[in-house]
Amino acid sequence: MTNTTEKAAVEVSTAAPVPAPASRRTRAWRGVTPWLFLIAPLALLITFTYAPIANMLAYSFTDWDGVSPVLHWTGVENYQEVFTRPDLFEVFWVSGYYLAASAIQIALALYFATVLSFDVRFRNFFKGVLFFPYLINGVAIGFVFLYFFQDGGTLDSVLSLFGVHTDHAWLGTPASANTSLAAVSVWRYLGLNFVLFLGAIQSIPGELYEAAELDGANRWQQFRHIIAPGIKPVLTLTVILSISGSLSVFEIPYIMTGGATGTETFVIQTVNLAFRFNKTGLASAAALVLLLIILLVTWVQRRLVPDDKVDLV
Repeated sequence: MTNTTEKAAVEVSTAAPVPAPASRRTRAWRGVTPWLFLIAPLALLITFTYAPIANMLAYSFTDWDGVSPVLHWTGVENYQEVFTRPDLFEVFWVSGYYLAASAIQIALALYFATVLSFDVRFRNFFKGVLFFPYLINGVAIGFVFLYFFQDGGTLDSVLSLFGVHTDHAWLGTPASANTSLAAVSVWRYLGLNFVLFLGAIQSIPGELYEAAELDGANRWQQFRHIIAPGIKPVLTLTVILSISGSLSVFEIPYIMTGGATGTETFVIQTVNLAFRFNKTGLASAAALVLLLIILLVTWVQRRLVPDDKVDLV
């Protein structure tokens, strides 16, 4: 027997055995296993999200008051009332203040995220300062700023230190009240957008910055040609969240003013319809209309600004 034949025999004898094909039962378990891990989250999602939406849809076609065990089918009367009562949609003008505040908030978050993504002294300290307001409970923020804006409160005291004396009621007129509340929302949610932008910027490969510096690019040129294209998907997400949040503002104005002085939002109005005037059916219809408006705005925005894949490398 030649050496070649002996080597071939040794290779055949030492080769790993070919695994037997998986049985039908094994393949079935492999197909079922992912769904076993999804049982718990899907059960929670259906129980606390889709089932309440289905109930709310059913209630929107009734005259249920939220208390009585008896309810009557009214068809589309609640939806007709929602769309024929101008006062129900006039509150959307208040969302304009929060929409303008969202634009300022996104601009500030993007600015701070860009600056703190570079080597800046005490940048970790400033990151914590910017993100800290988002960690505070919204109810606590509402009460803190309620005293902040009251007559003779913190804001007036601070202004008096600089020689500015005013008897202006910050929450006394619709314009000043909505402006003040929108400013509070900027302070609170700035940290969330800041973290989103900072994470997106830090995910950009550092070699691109080094190459740009070698080519003589300044900070503005790096932002324009590297950072801005690289964070486009996150920027689109924050804009969607800001618009939907502006349309569904509730927490801060409800705590600070209760919707008085022209600060009532659509959500506050819906809550009042359900729990103050016992019109749960009408409130359910209004809530579904708001949901459809938010979905429509999101769809339009995604069509106007598609989420293209970014490839900077």
